[in-house]
Amino acid sequence: MKDDTRNLILAIGMSLLVIIGWNYFFGKPTVTAVKENQARIEQNPTPPTAVPGGAAPTLPGQAVNGLEPTLPAAAANPGASRTSVIASTPRVSIETGSLVGSINLRSGRIDDVSLKDYRETIDPKSPNIVLLAPIGTERPYVVGTGFIPQGGNVAVPLPDTLWTADADKLSPDKPVTLSYDNGQGQTFRRKISVDNEFMFTFEDSVENKGAEPITLVPYARAIRVGKPKTDGYAVLHEGFVGVVGDSRVQEITYDGIEKETKATKTLAGTGGWIGFTDKYWAVAIAPEQNKQFDASFSSSGDTLKTYQTALIEQPQTVAPGATAGFTTRMFAGAKVTKTIDDYQAKLGIKNFDLIIDWGWFYFITKPLFWIIDFIYHFVGNFGVAILIVTVLVKTLFFPLANKSYMSMAKMKAVQPEMMAIRDRYPDDKQKQQQELMELYKREKINPVAGCLPVVVQIPVFFALYKVIFITIEMRQAPFFGWIHDLSAPDPTNLFTLFGLIPVDPTQVPLLGQFLHLGIWPLVMGVSMFMQMKMNPEPTDPIQKQMFAWMPVIFTFMLGAFPAGLVIYWTWNNLLSVLQQGFIMKKAGVKVELWDNLRGMFAKKKAA
Repeated sequence: MKDDTRNLILAIGMSLLVIIGWNYFFGKPTVTAVKENQARIEQNPTPPTAVPGGAAPTLPGQAVNGLEPTLPAAAANPGASRTSVIASTPRVSIETGSLVGSINLRSGRIDDVSLKDYRETIDPKSPNIVLLAPIGTERPYVVGTGFIPQGGNVAVPLPDTLWTADADKLSPDKPVTLSYDNGQGQTFRRKISVDNEFMFTFEDSVENKGAEPITLVPYARAIRVGKPKTDGYAVLHEGFVGVVGDSRVQEITYDGIEKETKATKTLAGTGGWIGFTDKYWAVAIAPEQNKQFDASFSSSGDTLKTYQTALIEQPQTVAPGATAGFTTRMFAGAKVTKTIDDYQAKLGIKNFDLIIDWGWFYFITKPLFWIIDFIYHFVGNFGVAILIVTVLVKTLFFPLANKSYMSMAKMKAVQPEMMAIRDRYPDDKQKQQQELMELYKREKINPVAGCLPVVVQIPVFFALYKVIFITIEMRQAPFFGWIHDLSAPDPTNLFTLFGLIPVDPTQVPLLGQFLHLGIWPLVMGVSMFMQMKMNPEPTDPIQKQMFAWMPVIFTFMLGAFPAGLVIYWTWNNLLSVLQQGFIMKKAGVKVELWDNLRGMFAKKKAA
């Protein structure tokens, strides 16, 4: 086997390994992982009648003397429908412009929240997104606040305590106050208010009418029973998240928490927030930002995991006849960028915008989203906004591209000399390279200049990928024709003859991700092929073969990517072809596109 052929096979093999590795680690979970997850759900379809282990996950700090609030027992009929579980307890309804739900008076916590403006699928008749669900349903998810007694024997409200309410409905213009008298001289009150979006405010207080002072520790927490379903992308964080004090954003997955000592990670600081984040939704708890607090992420249980994110504040001593309390903000809703930014600015919640996973290129990703969102409000279509932003990016990098394409034009002009050098030293690769370097130096050619536009746009490409993939504004955002969701792959597929064959090739193990070739990925491949043919063909046969295969490789690789990203890449390629053609004509260099295409087909005909 010739060295060139061996190197070509090796290069193609390495490229395929890189692509397979990318899809394995950064793409969707493998079919095996999905099946294991489904088997786990089928094996444990409902939570047990009590929390595994009999107690809640440990709250941080030793100030509470080992006393922690416990989860309530599950409903009498575990696994019953959400509707029946909600109907089994007295409640105060919740309704705002963005969400609907209820407060459970049996625990004084919020365990029922659905989002009005978001549905499971693009079908307008599909169910609304359910964020919080009560104990006794399939996937319990609750939030609440309270006090932990420190010393003494104060009867604080427990998870099964029945509260009384001064109203039967919570709305943005009408807060609700819950009350509980422990019969020992202390009255607990919890005033709950909500804005028109997703932010609740809990104002807990205790009035001490007893003869002795009492000491209580304020706490707030969110609890999820059962491991949540996640999308499984390595480029997207789902799980525990928070900013405590001056620390950077803390992100721990549901599997990652098990690697911590006693499956618990503790933090401490002044100001910040903690919570759980999903791809598009989140629940977060924020204390008063001028107060010091301890926070924890934890997991407990064996067969069925219980996950908790919790915070406790400094102990408060309440003298006889006095009242003390604390205030907690609780976010439960969609991670709408403007809404999150407004909460950070108006409520002063430290680094609250990091609840959206903007990634390493935060300084590019978020400004890029702002620009796309700004244009969207004028054109009314996120796909069109992406096309316009692509033009703006091309304009911004035009000077760099101009130098790059001018360098390639010079490369074309000296191509006969390059071929002569190759013919002069056919068996001496080192001498060929030396002569070529001298030629480049003499003609002032930078042989790597043609790569600069591609290298520069890689961060922009990745940032746009993050914007399309993580922002809820892009979720189910339509383009034109068959593209009804820019954040999802092109729904058409060449391997099913665009719907004529009733099979799903994407389920094939390992290779399934490469068998999703919709119309837009194919158009992207053609546009990339045209861009390659704009340039002089490399004299080195290995490079020539690699450049020939590159459009094919990228077509398969981008097939399962979000349609919005593929549309961007296609449009970018077409603009590059026009831009390069314009610059080359301006430089007096012949555009090789059509000659290269004719030459390729002529060679095939001759063969």
